[in-house]
Amino acid sequence: MFKKILIANRGEIALRILRACRDMGIQTVAVHSTADADAMHVRLADESVCIGPAPSKDSYLNVQAILTAAAVTGADAIHPGVGFLSENADFAEMVEDHGMAFIGPSPEHIRVMGDKVAAKKTAIELGIPVVPGSDGAIASAEEAIEVAKTTGYPVLVKAASGGGGRGMKVANSEDELRDAVRLAGTEAKAAFGDDTLYMEKYLGQPRHIEIQLLGDGQGTCIHIGERDCSLQRRHQKLLEEAPSPVLTEEERERIGRISAEAMLKFGYKSAGTIEYLYENGEFFFIEMNTRIQVEHPISEAISGIDILEEQIRVAAGEKLKYKQEDVVLKGHAIECRINAENPYTFMPSPGQVTSYHTPGGVGVRIDSQLYQGYRIPSNYDSLIAKLIVYGRDREDCIMKTRRALQEYVIDGVQTSIPLHLDLVHNEDIMKGDYNIHWLEKFVDELNAQKK
Repeated sequence: MFKKILIANRGEIALRILRACRDMGIQTVAVHSTADADAMHVRLADESVCIGPAPSKDSYLNVQAILTAAAVTGADAIHPGVGFLSENADFAEMVEDHGMAFIGPSPEHIRVMGDKVAAKKTAIELGIPVVPGSDGAIASAEEAIEVAKTTGYPVLVKAASGGGGRGMKVANSEDELRDAVRLAGTEAKAAFGDDTLYMEKYLGQPRHIEIQLLGDGQGTCIHIGERDCSLQRRHQKLLEEAPSPVLTEEERERIGRISAEAMLKFGYKSAGTIEYLYENGEFFFIEMNTRIQVEHPISEAISGIDILEEQIRVAAGEKLKYKQEDVVLKGHAIECRINAENPYTFMPSPGQVTSYHTPGGVGVRIDSQLYQGYRIPSNYDSLIAKLIVYGRDREDCIMKTRRALQEYVIDGVQTSIPLHLDLVHNEDIMKGDYNIHWLEKFVDELNAQKK
């Protein structure tokens, strides 16, 4: 097992990794920018190294600084967390070239699944259901129009690189498709330096379902059920729940089995997630995330499996502690992503936390770097906390989530807590009757009422 792990990230995920390491008796090294000098994971780590000024490109994306910090402190592994360098195949290779373990999948697997065209092709080869569309990249609007004759309209033009909704355009006709190809290509080039596009059939009212996977590369790959991540705005998730309120047991078993068998065939080693669109009883592959997910705690809650611990153990060359028959899912869990932003306009709200009180009680977990007096920097993502609630069933979980949100006090900045309270009191949410477009319409209606 590793003796010392460098955590190449910040915020709540850095603290989550640190706690997993502590539970395993592993020493930790926190790296940080000048803006994060007072961050909680920096305070709690065994060692800390400043790797640059506030801008991410000069600190958390500064590969040489991170590798130097690992070498100087004698770390034998690096955990990349979420975002930043977590799905950078070149970084993973460099970590291994420097004689350290990268706590994640192989560079090859990161590279394949990071290219959406290659990922879709691989998914087909592995027997994963995919959305009808182009077989690979589309070279022109004319080629896209030919594909649309087979799939039918509407269609979705997507950037092969990147994510977060950038380089994605919907087209309902041939004329719109010509514009979509041009605009998506321009946007993708500006955002990712790559204007490669592909195209899929656009699904009208799908759910966003993702399967949590763990593989050890030694003959075992398991799934830990699904998460429903349909409540999102501009492709950014806000609230997730597990299990999904709309899947049947047969559908759950089927898509979990397909996903785990595919990753076993792929030789996957680490934690990972396959994301699907689900509509009318069918699943369609979107992408694979070759890292730990922000919403992993709700899978931990319903399974009792520490996903971070298993990810670290596998990276150290050990086998998974679990077989598929050991995975027993019980109860229901919800995660609310608490962001430092206006709850209805989503404008960022950095600043100093003047008072801070966390909720408690049975089944309530908080993953957060916040404390009273902490100054939330303006340089990074607005996620400041995750409220994870577990209940014996969905109704019990929703009631506990309401209470926990009402107890949660974060003063000095605006947060998304009021919107989360709106959601857990909404009749559609109570019935589980929502899709990936629901939240944006809901927020638009709320804003219209305020005018």
